[in-house]
Amino acid sequence: MKSPENFALYRDRKLVEKVAEKIREAAGGESFKFMHVCGTHEDTISRFGLRTILPENVKVIAGPGCPVCVTPPEVISAAIELSKLDDVILATYGDMAHVPSPKGSLVQARAKGGDVHIVYSIMDAVKLANKRKDKQIVHFAIGFETTAPSTAATLLNNPPENFSVLTYHLLIPPAIDFLLSLGEVKLDGFILPGHVSTIIGSNAYKYISEKWHIPQVVAGFEPLDVLVGIYMLLKQIREGRAEVENEYVRAVRPEGNVKAKEMMKKVFDVVDARWRGIGTIPRSGFKLKKGFENFDASKKFEIAFEEFKQDLHPGCKCGEILRGLAQPEDCPLFAKVCTPLHPIGPCMVSREGTCAIIYKYSRFKNK
Repeated sequence: MKSPENFALYRDRKLVEKVAEKIREAAGGESFKFMHVCGTHEDTISRFGLRTILPENVKVIAGPGCPVCVTPPEVISAAIELSKLDDVILATYGDMAHVPSPKGSLVQARAKGGDVHIVYSIMDAVKLANKRKDKQIVHFAIGFETTAPSTAATLLNNPPENFSVLTYHLLIPPAIDFLLSLGEVKLDGFILPGHVSTIIGSNAYKYISEKWHIPQVVAGFEPLDVLVGIYMLLKQIREGRAEVENEYVRAVRPEGNVKAKEMMKKVFDVVDARWRGIGTIPRSGFKLKKGFENFDASKKFEIAFEEFKQDLHPGCKCGEILRGLAQPEDCPLFAKVCTPLHPIGPCMVSREGTCAIIYKYSRFKNK
């Protein structure tokens, strides 16, 4: 465990300024655009004002790093329908409860009589199932590779008979590959997510660098982590390299968490999946294997996934923001009718949502 002194090192002003100068030197007069795919990275960048110390020719934009934001409305609608059943308690994370859909949000469903409980982990949902034997407990299991191992471990550990899951786990590397295939934004490199990478390892991204000849760096979550990650990307470009490098060596290994990956492989099949605001991405999601379908709440309660013509509210630019085509300030709804208290789009809901983060740390929060 890091000591407080070591933790403070990653926020040391002199070191931050020194790395910022290295970035300016490495960038020279050329323009570069890098994308991160992690809400926590955006929080660090915005909270510590890192964009203000970067040279104007080095841009860092947000990608689809918020799992709550990219969960499609048909899945949220299914969760709402489950919460309405007389014998069901739907257990969900707090962020997910507020995400808007054409049928409203889970918070709104609870106000109308739906049985929705906020939990902090899947184990809270298991405890609830043990406590409430008179009810069927459905855990709304969403997230990237970071949360999928806990879902897998729970299902492998003989949960209570009155426990099931509505799962929608998504995978980061295929999303990066897909964004590059779209070619909508010219990107010079990726800052890779630390939390996800602790599970899947830095090797999981190698095929992307090889396929697209693009540099990638796994970075931690402190200001110095992010800035060193940017410098490492520029250094690769200057040296004509396109590799996966790991700045976050104190937490991420090339092979990742082998045990967690083994559990996921036992429980899930990899399938095509829809990402809200982006579309269907090949082999970018997890689906329960046949041997675990008895835990699938959508099958257990025969809940259909309703298709909607629109992913997002008219005028909402969350889709463009997730794909790096727009910034929150470009959206006509941002900080006007769309705020954290009254979110119109999913990017304004989660603490990992780009709009919510920019709103929190910008002048817009006082409007």
